[in-house]
Amino acid sequence: MPEWRSAVRGDFSMIKRSSLFSLLSLLLASGTALLSPAQAKEFTYDAKVNEAVARKLKIPVFFAVPASARAPLPQNINTPDRLIDFKHPDAAGAQGDVGLRLIMGKRAGLAKRLGKSGLIQTGDLLLSVRPEWGGAGAYPNVQMGVSHVGIAYLKDGVVHNLDNPMNAEFLGKQLRGDLTGGHYNSLNYIHVIRPRNLTDAERDNVLDWVTRLASSAKEVYPSQISFNDDYNAPKYKSGKPVEFVTHLGRVALRQNPPGNVGLYCSEFAWSLLALRQCDPDTVGDAFQRSGVPSCVKPIMEPLNATGSFVFRQSRSADAGLADGPLMVIESMKLPEEQRTKQLKAVFATNPAALAKLSTGHRKVAEDMQSSFTRLESYYLAVAGGGWSKSFARTSQFLFNRAVPDNYSPTSYLINTLLPTDNANRTMDYVATIAIE
Repeated sequence: MPEWRSAVRGDFSMIKRSSLFSLLSLLLASGTALLSPAQAKEFTYDAKVNEAVARKLKIPVFFAVPASARAPLPQNINTPDRLIDFKHPDAAGAQGDVGLRLIMGKRAGLAKRLGKSGLIQTGDLLLSVRPEWGGAGAYPNVQMGVSHVGIAYLKDGVVHNLDNPMNAEFLGKQLRGDLTGGHYNSLNYIHVIRPRNLTDAERDNVLDWVTRLASSAKEVYPSQISFNDDYNAPKYKSGKPVEFVTHLGRVALRQNPPGNVGLYCSEFAWSLLALRQCDPDTVGDAFQRSGVPSCVKPIMEPLNATGSFVFRQSRSADAGLADGPLMVIESMKLPEEQRTKQLKAVFATNPAALAKLSTGHRKVAEDMQSSFTRLESYYLAVAGGGWSKSFARTSQFLFNRAVPDNYSPTSYLINTLLPTDNANRTMDYVATIAIE
């Protein structure tokens, strides 16, 4: 069952926009006055606002993240948008907060406001989030509602995006990459995930790489770089050189390498971040030689189907592609009855929610539903302890043997679920952009 753990291709169908987060209705419902720009400097919690947000979002608790996933924030946030510290009601009474930081604002002028806010940095990952996936079935639940990923960069004080496919659907008119493409205009929610410990020099390098590709997108896409819509076929092979990253670098340097490399969205982002230690102005000769330049370094180890963290919470433990909801639920340390209820909810199917998926996503969800029976048994066995752990370890071995190491869009979010001091933790959750 090689497909159950993969994320799906970015949702290319236009999804009817909804005003799920009408700021006006939220304020009316909560009875809370709008904060002035001078006051909107940090994410704040308000019980009435939290209740209203919960009603609007309608997401399962495993679509949110524990507080340990969060990145440090700048001391002075400059934005007129509302900053809300949302705590998921289903985590009330649990150990630690599980929720989201919400940046709530209008679509018009979003890229400029985000650029000035100090909340977005070059190299951040922009994860497309579909709350309507919640409860639709095991497949969208395991993906935690994430359907696509692009990479953010700051240019002239404005947030820009670069995605694969490098076309108007994702980059907008004239391929400006200013969050106005059809894909981003169909979104109401975007998780911002930050690679940890990028230096200023590395961010400068990433900015150089992405702007080179963005400026040449019309020439190189899809002739030299194309979109791979099969998330079951990553270019990464454990123990093999990452030649596909070298090819991407050569394309960006206008070296016109022979052939074509097809990358899906999360693989494209992974490859760009693998170039962070390569200065495009000085590495031209290294990229013209055979092999992979020494400056190319993976930003994150590709994930197995299931990881070891759920068995042993050591600093060297890792997470798996299918572990996201399990890790969120386990972080809450719920009583057994509540925990089992939440785990089973991951695998429940709501026909009304399933109908909200695009045709392509819905077909994958329906085709894969029967394959998740074994994964549900794995989840329950991990949580059960005792003899069931042995069953879970056997299942883990079979899953990991059948599925290649990969980096789905959700994998970046899953990485943030590891403890802050974990050696494999290379990502932090910054916030979720909530567009009204």
